[in-house]
Amino acid sequence: MTGASIETTLALWASSLREVKKRMRPLFEQDRAALNAGLFVDGLLGDERRKTGWMRAEAAGDPGPWRQQAVLGRDRWDADGLRDMVRDYVTEHLADENAVLVIDETGFLKQGKASCGVARQYTGSAGKITNCQIGVFAAYVSRHGHAFIDRALYLPKGWTDDPARLKATYVPDNVSFLTKPQLAVEMIERALAAGVPFRWVAGDSVYGVGDIERDLRQAGKGYVLGVNSNHWFASWGKPQRVAGTAEEIAKTQRRSDWRRLSAGAGTKGPRLHDWRYLELADLQGEDSNHHSQVLWTRGLLIRRNIANGDLA
Repeated sequence: MTGASIETTLALWASSLREVKKRMRPLFEQDRAALNAGLFVDGLLGDERRKTGWMRAEAAGDPGPWRQQAVLGRDRWDADGLRDMVRDYVTEHLADENAVLVIDETGFLKQGKASCGVARQYTGSAGKITNCQIGVFAAYVSRHGHAFIDRALYLPKGWTDDPARLKATYVPDNVSFLTKPQLAVEMIERALAAGVPFRWVAGDSVYGVGDIERDLRQAGKGYVLGVNSNHWFASWGKPQRVAGTAEEIAKTQRRSDWRRLSAGAGTKGPRLHDWRYLELADLQGEDSNHHSQVLWTRGLLIRRNIANGDLA
């Protein structure tokens, strides 16, 4: 990269960042809060590996972390408005009719009990049950790139059944217990209502068959959702009869039924797996753009690890 192109890229980044801060300004009641929010963003984009309050404050030229902390804990601003602004910004730059909306969760490890939603619960971040918060996220993925467009904090029943605990952490009065799939359904509904273009939704077995599947079919959207090995499947109206758990069906497939394909490029070359797809049934869906009935096929897709035979 030449010196001129580096300068051009940096100038474009700086201009884009100024535009983002300008968009954020209406979310804050005071100029001071908006300024500190902009400095907070600068700190998050810095090259420090651990972005603690003190490190962000030092990068912003502040004598201590309290201004940065005020943005998160004391200043009044519209968090959901910021969420929607991020979604619209992502759509402007990455929109594609064939995009995928990816639903997933992550855990934030904690030591104490005061953080909102913290509890002993399973998180893939640690690979075990531990003290943590769980956030459910929606990411927009297209041929142009990928970015988060929605988020929700999962509140276990130990929190939603304890009004005093909710009040102490400033949880709004209208918040009630929602499962992770229910939070995901709300995210999908918000994306649809905002006109976010996407063709597919992807999620792991936490968000498998159920309300998400029903709602996506009604919206005319395709999906690839993980299921547990003991989930029961049955076909109807298809030449090949399928019945049994996902694991049982996978183990009864002939060697010639599998097709070896790459799941994308990895650090060591193509990520090859054996794949098997079985059509289960044709159902009526809805074309969300034209409000007409469309053919919608439900199927079971099985991925087998070629090294150890593990199934997904």
